[in-house]
Amino acid sequence: MRAFKTKWFQHWAVKEGLSDQALQSALNEINSGLVDANLGGHIIKKRVALPGQGKRGSLRTLLAFRLDSRAFFIYGFAKNERANIDQKELKVLKLLAKELLSYNIEKLKMAVMAGELIEVTENG
Repeated sequence: MRAFKTKWFQHWAVKEGLSDQALQSALNEINSGLVDANLGGHIIKKRVALPGQGKRGSLRTLLAFRLDSRAFFIYGFAKNERANIDQKELKVLKLLAKELLSYNIEKLKMAVMAGELIEVTENG
């Protein structure tokens, strides 16, 4: 399964110290059925631990996800900054998920080349 980060998510992840390796671990858990919440519209919430911390007080990520297809990390927040997203934000994220999950290979390549999407790599 290929996974990507939006440009916004990449900026946030770097600021938080969140590595691609941690995102890959989260994806492995998701593929094993360990999802924190299915928010509908192909949006799932997954807790991700920072190095040296447990998941409980760490980061929350929201992904556009389709099983056996692709995953897009689209939003993240620290639990100590906010409890959750509101319904208006969720509505917008569902629209974004629908758009991203509809991308064909060519559109994905163009988005990566433009820097709008960054592929999650094991050593990134």
